[in-house]
Amino acid sequence: MTPAPEVSDVLVVGASAAGLATAEALRRKGYTGGLTLLGDEAHPPYDRPPLSKHVLSGAWEPERARLRGQDALDGLGARFVLGDPAVSLDPAARGVRTASGTVLRADAVVVATGARPRTLPDQEGLGGVHVLRTVGDAVALRADLLTAERLVVVGDGVLGAEVAATARGLGLDVTLAGPQPAPLAARLGPLVSGLLADLHAGHGVRLRLGAAVLGLTGRDGRVTGVRLDTGDVLPADVVVVALGAVPNTDWLLDSGLLLDNGVVCDARCRAAAGVYAVGDVARWHHEHLGSSLRLENRTNATEQAGVVADNILGADRAYTPVPYFWTDQFDAKLQVFGRLPVDAEVSVVDGDVTARRFVALYRLAGEPVGVLGWNMPKQARLLRQRLLGQAPTPGRARTTA
Repeated sequence: MTPAPEVSDVLVVGASAAGLATAEALRRKGYTGGLTLLGDEAHPPYDRPPLSKHVLSGAWEPERARLRGQDALDGLGARFVLGDPAVSLDPAARGVRTASGTVLRADAVVVATGARPRTLPDQEGLGGVHVLRTVGDAVALRADLLTAERLVVVGDGVLGAEVAATARGLGLDVTLAGPQPAPLAARLGPLVSGLLADLHAGHGVRLRLGAAVLGLTGRDGRVTGVRLDTGDVLPADVVVVALGAVPNTDWLLDSGLLLDNGVVCDARCRAAAGVYAVGDVARWHHEHLGSSLRLENRTNATEQAGVVADNILGADRAYTPVPYFWTDQFDAKLQVFGRLPVDAEVSVVDGDVTARRFVALYRLAGEPVGVLGWNMPKQARLLRQRLLGQAPTPGRARTTA
């Protein structure tokens, strides 16, 4: 495949997984023109899923989370501009201004600026309160956990449950707080989320679910607890706020691009002529589902990058993936394919729930819409391929809170 005649230079704004995958896909597909990756962090591209598990637990040194070695990055023939965030975009000129005042221009611009963690309004400046998104976040949180006794995790989604599991492995007294009746209830439905609640409770995690978090308490600039709407205060030496993520689109407010829970794109992941979006920040029209989606997971970053690269190079390719994510908690590995609506009919079609090895099929109006595997990855993939389409591109994925 050869690039469209007008594309001789590509600028990728965002040097994490989605941005790097876009650059690699362009080179793999034969693009030989100019290529620049602009990143707000000073670190070379690294993987985020290991942060809440391997890096936080100490099983990995932070450097091991790097996505590529220096030789591979050098082999891309790309210019890396790191530690200099983008602050504005002129779509017509395809020009990006950075915090340092540098202006970068290209024939095609790919927005891959990801997302940032939601925070509580009273956490700013309070010691012992953490979010987990970057490698720096993971290093700082681990240092605090090694000297703490009591951790409260605010947020009962994927990231919150993973952090709770990792911290219990470090020997901390852990409380998981959130409004859902069970961890990941809105994502997995009552059967599987109930099993997750049992899993966490069985490993000693205190579950304070079904109650909203109102804020934090502190003394002498350090967090001391988490306030619930029940009036209770959960004592804490350290608090992790894991309340989901917000797409990084503030720098695009004056760009004229349509912004609505992400950069709104067509089915080709195109936000404007010569401007594309990929990864956590992209909200695109899924032709097969007939709706717009924004997916925060690792596999999406890779698969979507390949489609964006194709379209930059002159193709006309819609992006129509089967959504996929995974999560590891204690001894449980969950893989999720497709959609798991809370009102879906759920049936166990392989394995045994009591043995914690099973595959569940989710149906709406009798039609299969999702597959979940609990410690049965091969069987879940086969069922997914048979019922929902082709198997995903090899790689790891999970939602980033």
